[in-house]
Amino acid sequence: MRIREATPVDAERIREVHYESITELGTQAYDHEQVKAWAAGCESADYMSSITADEVVFVVADIDEIVIGFGSLTLAAPNNYDSEIEAEITGVYVHPTVAQQGIGTCIYTELEQQARANEIQSVGLSASLNAVSFYETHGFERVQEHTHEFSRHESTGATGIVVEMKKNCEHHRQSLCS
Repeated sequence: MRIREATPVDAERIREVHYESITELGTQAYDHEQVKAWAAGCESADYMSSITADEVVFVVADIDEIVIGFGSLTLAAPNNYDSEIEAEITGVYVHPTVAQQGIGTCIYTELEQQARANEIQSVGLSASLNAVSFYETHGFERVQEHTHEFSRHESTGATGIVVEMKKNCEHHRQSLCS
């Protein structure tokens, strides 16, 4: 397994991994309608723009050239958080067949190293309920729960709880993935 920078050719496989991760792992914390609405967002997501954006670090984990996970970090302060942060992790997802094998940790570790390389002192994220313990393991603290509309494309308007989290990056930890 290797972690590398995402390329435009990865976009469709990223969409597949994202969808499978949501539909299979999201059920640990959300009901069927919430998961359906959340996964619907994958159809219209513009992965290509994120992969090629200047202020976004977008990485994938692959095995034998097949993408099995991805993560992204926006190197700009978002304006929709209660806490003050300098950057946002916009996602860490792994294919359900490789969940709980340390791949998400390797993806996250690369994103944190990129944040430090860009002199980011604090990073935030909105965690799905099934991912909160993953981020807590990596030093994030809960800030506040928010009601989130999973997909504006769904006529049902399914909402659910997500957790705003924050981490100060000044503490350097040994990478588990070196």
